[in-house]
Amino acid sequence: MLAFPLAPKAPIYYQQVTTLQHPMQHLTIATRESRLALWQAEHVQALLQAQGHPVTLLGMTTKGDQILDRSLSKVGGKGLFVKELETALEEGRADLAVHSLKDVPMELPEGFTLACVMEREDPRDAWVSNKYARLQDLPQGAVVGTSSLRRVALLRALRPDLTIEALRGNLDTRLRKLDEGLYDGIVLAAAGLKRLGLESRIAQVFEPEQMLPAAGQGALGIETMQGREALAQSLGALLHLPTLLAVSAERMVSRLMGGSCSMPLAAYARFTDQGLHLRAAWGDPEGQHPLVQVQASAPVHTLAEAERLGSQVALALKAGVDAQTH
Repeated sequence: MLAFPLAPKAPIYYQQVTTLQHPMQHLTIATRESRLALWQAEHVQALLQAQGHPVTLLGMTTKGDQILDRSLSKVGGKGLFVKELETALEEGRADLAVHSLKDVPMELPEGFTLACVMEREDPRDAWVSNKYARLQDLPQGAVVGTSSLRRVALLRALRPDLTIEALRGNLDTRLRKLDEGLYDGIVLAAAGLKRLGLESRIAQVFEPEQMLPAAGQGALGIETMQGREALAQSLGALLHLPTLLAVSAERMVSRLMGGSCSMPLAAYARFTDQGLHLRAAWGDPEGQHPLVQVQASAPVHTLAEAERLGSQVALALKAGVDAQTH
């Protein structure tokens, strides 16, 4: 896990929540059935079982898993990965759903809440290739796979001479396509590779200064229906406040920019000696406009302060994008 030098201590009400006594209810976790999604659900299952809860998993296939021949930006966005799980929550077939936070839409449907954000894994992007140790080693015109518009825009800023082609499917499917020789290299989230014990596949990790991560990348979010107070108390023990504050600032940038997978947007925050440092970038996937980047720092101890920093950066980024495109 990454360190947070000035990570604020959990407020008193969070500390109290974790010590409240309540009956140990049976819980059901709705999860996608990819290997990474199951790892994430099983991770939360183990933590809740350690509290004494009996926990079972409800495996589901989402539309995002089924539609693999088109980019997410053309078929409805990342919400396709969570809709079926939300239906299971609404119908009472599941109590909570575990998501990669970068897949969670900025606005949840009425009646749902992001009840917990857990400690972040490595938020960076990873270069995976069987031929080339670094992105800069690729010859002109080499083929790189990704379906993220953010990664497309950032790759074009780094190497405008490359051929970037669509790559969909779960993590194992993407690695298989690489191994079949369809790409010279692909870009994946480092967190997923590490969680599945595939860190050896990483040839190069991109520092945020090279390739800024997506809002929420590397963090797990737990979604529930509103009003589940006893469940919220149990999840309070899993909450990591520094991660919550950082991703709240990032997600505010994305929300105010109209962020979705159809927006080539990056946002990443981390605690430094100056407080929470937030960077955001907008890039043109077609390579017609230069990369627009904005950054700011502020002391942050509350959600309101985190969102205020996110709003400040979003306004500056929007002004920069408008200046480039109009």
